[in-house]
Amino acid sequence: MEVKVIRSDRKTIALEIGADGLVVRAPRRISNTQIEEFLQKHRRWIEIHTARSAAVSSLPKLTPAELSELAARGRTVFEERAAFYAPQIGVTYGRITVRRQRSRWGSCSANGNLSFNCLLLLAPPEVLDSVVVHELCHRKEMNHSSRFYDEVLRVCPDYRKWYGWLRENGRGLMARLPER
Repeated sequence: MEVKVIRSDRKTIALEIGADGLVVRAPRRISNTQIEEFLQKHRRWIEIHTARSAAVSSLPKLTPAELSELAARGRTVFEERAAFYAPQIGVTYGRITVRRQRSRWGSCSANGNLSFNCLLLLAPPEVLDSVVVHELCHRKEMNHSSRFYDEVLRVCPDYRKWYGWLRENGRGLMARLPER
């Protein structure tokens, strides 16, 4: 497996399984020997995630027609879920858009417009709901402070579980997008 090392002013070493192989992000001050030791220490993690990455890349790509259908269905689903949760949170919201994003599951603009990734419709409904709640809570707190997460957890007590599901399986969903 190819290993790419990216050095920067960061303070810690991080690993990432990319489409081109393993990426190591490291502080400038760390030697190549220390990076090798780090890789050996995390060999099991690398093996597990490399296998998972290979499985993800073998999932069938969605066709343009399937993506359009997801986006169309998403408009209704996200409207319904936002209308359900907004009163529980005590917020209003603006326009809702559904996109085919490659890096985000949702967003909330400063003026209250919400955007959601159509791929969430392929996840368990609780995952979709947790993202809707997350974005609606940004109407109260436009940050990720403890007050923000207190509000998210008040409305969605299993939020961490579903966030974990998305962290584990989100790459698989994103991999279903066709190449540009």
